[in-house]
Amino acid sequence: MHDQQQSQQQSQSEQGAPQELAAPDVRPLDGFTVGVTAARRAEELGTLLERRGAQVQHAPALRIVPLPDDTELLAVTQDLVDSAPDVVVATTAIGFRGWIEAAEGWGLGEALLGRLAGVELLARGPKVRGAIRAAGLTEKWSPASESMAEVLDRLLEEGVSGRRIALQLHGEPLPGFVEALRAGGAEVVGVPVYRWMPPEDIGPVDRLLDALTGGGLDAVTFTSAPAAASLLRRAEERGIREEVLAALRHEVLTVCVGPVTALPLQALDIPTLQPERFRLGPLVQVLCRELPGRVESLPVAGHRVEIRGHAVVVNGALRPVPPAGMALLRALARRPGWVVSRADLLRALPGAGRDEHAVETAMARLRVALGAPKLIQTVVKRGYRLSLDPHADTDKYGGE
Repeated sequence: MHDQQQSQQQSQSEQGAPQELAAPDVRPLDGFTVGVTAARRAEELGTLLERRGAQVQHAPALRIVPLPDDTELLAVTQDLVDSAPDVVVATTAIGFRGWIEAAEGWGLGEALLGRLAGVELLARGPKVRGAIRAAGLTEKWSPASESMAEVLDRLLEEGVSGRRIALQLHGEPLPGFVEALRAGGAEVVGVPVYRWMPPEDIGPVDRLLDALTGGGLDAVTFTSAPAAASLLRRAEERGIREEVLAALRHEVLTVCVGPVTALPLQALDIPTLQPERFRLGPLVQVLCRELPGRVESLPVAGHRVEIRGHAVVVNGALRPVPPAGMALLRALARRPGWVVSRADLLRALPGAGRDEHAVETAMARLRVALGAPKLIQTVVKRGYRLSLDPHADTDKYGGE
């Protein structure tokens, strides 16, 4: 009887062991911090990122200023009413609605709608198509790709020589688009419905720049080319442009919603990624794929360890780590298995001064946060090392 009970207890223990070791699924962006520079739909993008585990730092690099009283928009609208274009390209829903509303405010709403009803009206995507139909109009065509490149291809294929084409601008100059049409013989009339302006509160932008240069960001997202240009302009005003460029070129993953948005960054040799579909959801999917893929999984003291931006994944379990502990862990992980002296660790520790006791205190907290103290070995009178497993490629890592 005793043997049977002991056997049952052993069986229950064996069945329970995996449950004790099981960890909740780590979301793809757990442990990463992502900067969001968008002014419009920033809350939507932030929510998508947070649902996948990211810590979001929001810093709108621009604000959109409508132009109902702008003399330039009024002049262009009057010109198009007086001399009808052959083609009108509507690029954004907010811009198209703003144009119609501004025209109504000037008493030109009916005349403008009458003109638009009689021209070839092209819509860049489904949202602007909805705005066109809400105004009582019908678009002639809209590209499946939602790409201005496809719009351009269609126009050039039709032939643009001698045609008057009105292009509703959306805060971005689209120089290649306009130049290609003009090279084909078209007259291009830009419709500046709204302008991008610097944010009224520059504080969040400065904090984002500080995080960029200080290692506090793993990725930054851009949903418009003017936002990218504005961020770099602010960096130049602060005298940190080169530091920001270096971070974007090497440490921080830069993801843009589409190729037009990426242009000002790529012109500065900043590598960027874009989703195949120019939408927020696919942009987040790019981050979910790329950020975890940049993290190396190390075999340490019988555990699998992934060092993420502000947290560590140990055997599939997320372990939040204080900033000081992350600084020490990164210093150790640069040469896994090698001993790192207390002096070198002190230099890696933010704001630690000259007291090596700060290293010991931060190290003790780090071990508690990791939940596996043996991951980091104390080497008496020398320093600390990550306890890289003996079966790992020790030559590669320089282990002893």
